Amino acid sequence: MDSPLHEEVLEGLAVTIARETAALALTVRERAVADPGRLDTKSSATDVVTEGDRACEALVRERLAAARPDDLVLGEEGGTSGTPAPGQVRWIVDPIDGTVNYTHGLPWFSVSIGAEVDGVVVAGAVVEPVSGRVWRAARGHGAFRDDVPLRASGLEDLRLGVVGTGLNYDPVRRGRQAAVLARIATSIGDVRRTGCASLDLCAVAAGWLDGFYEHGLQPWDVAAGSLIAEEAGAVVRLPGADSDGLGAEATLAAPPGITAALVALLVAEGAGGI
Repeated sequence: MDSPLHEEVLEGLAVTIARETAALALTVRERAVADPGRLDTKSSATDVVTEGDRACEALVRERLAAARPDDLVLGEEGGTSGTPAPGQVRWIVDPIDGTVNYTHGLPWFSVSIGAEVDGVVVAGAVVEPVSGRVWRAARGHGAFRDDVPLRASGLEDLRLGVVGTGLNYDPVRRGRQAAVLARIATSIGDVRRTGCASLDLCAVAAGWLDGFYEHGLQPWDVAAGSLIAEEAGAVVRLPGADSDGLGAEATLAAPPGITAALVALLVAEGAGGI
């Protein structure tokens, strides 16, 4: 680490670059909305990538290379620049999270930048281009929306909880997700589906959502948002080993008061098979 304040230095850089990238996303958005022919697809016909995605990631990579040339970058559009050595910083970048929202003129999309060291995210920023809100965190230093400290919900009764989720681009998997959602819907307070995982995790950090879960998210979807939720006091479960029955590709964030109940409900209703 560079210094005892290393995490906060990385957080500040993530905020600076994400803000600039958010401005770029808005400058190219009108072309993306007006001309659907400019859209390409990736994993499926609904998994779109735009000129804005590519331009924004290129800008992030350029700024990171100038500021910290020895760091590595893992980006949604450009892949990875190498395997990190012990102690080396790797930036995990989603240049536009919520691309479908972005292309449809909806305001719920973000630029997400996280900094990882030895497999642990230590700093991150999620910036909303439309509202200008900045969500940020440095490990051990708390989470903030702009300058407002964040705290996850204190809810202890899942039956009252508003839970966010997402649906996969693959239609077969989306069907399984929808079936599980239908089965849990009567056991929770309400459901939200915004189409932007990074902002869903930030919403958990703010207490706007009482929980969030989704299967099939990638590192760039969750790197910054998961740290923000964790630093706000939420319990965060990232993809990996399946010791809880949710499945190896599950992401979950919830306040301590309802985490066990939400996991149990999801497992009972078949989330492990999504």
